[in-house]
Amino acid sequence: MTPTWHSESFPDYPSLGFWARVRVAIRGGALMIVLVLGVIATLLLRLIEAPVFGNSRPWTGWITVVVCRLALRLLKLRLTRTGQPMDHRGVIVANHSSWLDIFVLNAAAPLYFVSKSEVAGWPGIGWLARLTGTVFVRRDAREAGQQAR
Repeated sequence: MTPTWHSESFPDYPSLGFWARVRVAIRGGALMIVLVLGVIATLLLRLIEAPVFGNSRPWTGWITVVVCRLALRLLKLRLTRTGQPMDHRGVIVANHSSWLDIFVLNAAAPLYFVSKSEVAGWPGIGWLARLTGTVFVRRDAREAGQQAR
């Protein structure tokens, strides 16, 4: 299987029935409400966190965890973790392949993502990424040392 589509025609997607569309609307609406409430709670708490803790986010990281866990529950997906959790600061290296991976990774524990700098300018997504503490880096070998520091 190759990651690139090589056919001139697209596959036929199954059509959704009435009740499937209703479920999508209900779950999608509930998901949007959870996300909006999470954003509002994060913004309000950042008003306190920023002056007191600076770039650290001892409380809002947990809001992201709760929101992502609720999102997975609404999508009927179970979060399963294997292995030993880290008991100290560290780095998780993961190259995510879809938007769903972001929910899964954020649902496990408070964390910061590292992303290419272009994402910061994407409408909506860039704003959400900045809100959750994403660190943006420019992919330029000349700047690698400075960005690592």
